[in-house]
Amino acid sequence: MGRLSYYRRVFAAYLTPASSQLTFWHDLPDVNTHSFSQLLGEYYMSFVQKADYSTVDHSGIPVLDYRGEIGRQHNPIAIAQWGLGNFNLFQRDRNPLHRQKFLLAADWLVHELEPNSHGIPVWNHHFDWEYRSTLKAPWYSALAQGQGISLLVRAHQHTRESRYLFAAERAFQSFQLPVEQGGITYTDPAGNIWFEEYLVSPPTHILNGFIWAAWGVHDFALATGSSSAASLFDRAAQTLLANLARYDLGFWSLYELAGLPLPMLASPFYHRLHIAQLRIMQRLTGQVEFQDYADRWQRYAASSLKRTRALALKSAFKLCYY
Repeated sequence: MGRLSYYRRVFAAYLTPASSQLTFWHDLPDVNTHSFSQLLGEYYMSFVQKADYSTVDHSGIPVLDYRGEIGRQHNPIAIAQWGLGNFNLFQRDRNPLHRQKFLLAADWLVHELEPNSHGIPVWNHHFDWEYRSTLKAPWYSALAQGQGISLLVRAHQHTRESRYLFAAERAFQSFQLPVEQGGITYTDPAGNIWFEEYLVSPPTHILNGFIWAAWGVHDFALATGSSSAASLFDRAAQTLLANLARYDLGFWSLYELAGLPLPMLASPFYHRLHIAQLRIMQRLTGQVEFQDYADRWQRYAASSLKRTRALALKSAFKLCYY
């Protein structure tokens, strides 16, 4: 797939209202206040629009149409989010259709968990993807591992079927190992631990993917009582606290920390997502610093001057690197 054609589609998805293969990802970022009423209740974001996604295969599993050479594909992250959205809806309305869908997603995750080249169980993406360089299929992601676990432990809590928890335990192995050993973690020179959405070298520390992955670790700790998982989540929270200033440009947030001469700003969607994620991190950890950054970034988003500046630099980044 050509990089130019790929990034034209990305640009259209971010900056125009036209439907695209990325439309699935861009629902309204929110804090699901229902999720904090009980342990392992509703997921921390609503994913209501994603729950209604209707492009599915013959088994009823969502497929995303990436068009071009990639075409229609199962994406484990999308399937987990679709399942979590339907789990949330079922918790509210007890509609058996929503139950059927979230368990369908959980069953798919159980079936599709497979060993990587190091023998570590992962959810693979079976298509090439352009990022800093081409991620050759099959490739896996901390984001998929975390959100897959978040759905599986909820399926286990609802059904008490051991296969869901067993799959979650297998998937959690990836969080306990560094990238070079088949895991999805990276420890930086300062001792901070990161969960990498894309496994590239040097690592780029994509903010939204790191936070979503960390919630999977948190949910696993809640489901199993694992002290090592709880400690790992605490370390991830401390990594985030220690590095949030690096994502703050003083007028907008960064998407990643790739160390490029021109930084990659978050799109308006991802900036809003960061704000919601930080508000949720405050609820999960009690750390007021997360709320402080969320409030600051909300003020950036409310400023037309800052939004314009961010859009200009985002466009310059695309011209330089895409």
